[in-house]
Amino acid sequence: MAERIRVLVVDDHAMVRQGLRAFLSVQDDLEVVGEADDGASAVAAAAELLPDVVLLDLRMPGMDGVAALRELSARGIPSRVLVITSFTEPAAVLPAVRAGAAGYVYKDVDPPALAAAIRSVHLGHMLLHPEVARLLSEGESAADPARLTPRERQVLAEIGRGRSNREIARALGLAEKTVKAHVSAILAKLGVQDRTQAALYAVRAGLA
Repeated sequence: MAERIRVLVVDDHAMVRQGLRAFLSVQDDLEVVGEADDGASAVAAAAELLPDVVLLDLRMPGMDGVAALRELSARGIPSRVLVITSFTEPAAVLPAVRAGAAGYVYKDVDPPALAAAIRSVHLGHMLLHPEVARLLSEGESAADPARLTPRERQVLAEIGRGRSNREIARALGLAEKTVKAHVSAILAKLGVQDRTQAALYAVRAGLA
């Protein structure tokens, strides 16, 4: 059997965490490796457990979800983050996407769709409503390569050459999980929805 996707569940409501754990535990390819009830404990748990995917609530006491995302990025924790939110207005999740979230789902999402979303972000995809993608591209100078770190520019150049995460990891001497984290940050900073758009940008910018 393929290796399971390791998930950290973060929500300030115990019942929500228990419900998510109960559902995810019956999925053959998903494994809940920990829980946290606020942003600070989420960052600490992610640093210790290094889950593949963090399922993150936005509205929590103390350090909220957006602040937790920024701290995860600052620490270089490579976990992909899928926001699970009660906000239904696309603009409300923009701060989370800009902070590095790989996508978001609503709290009333059907369980099979939630499982599919976790698998999708684990594979490196972005899950964005088209309106969120539009607001990202309009609301920031997203196509400015200066917003990328030197390492992100290296990874973007490799994306432009059509290389997979595994190939990029081998070429740059990085862990594949670290490459995934860089790709997520690149997509968010450039305001593009997928690797294909990022590759096209890299070619147009002369990086590849």
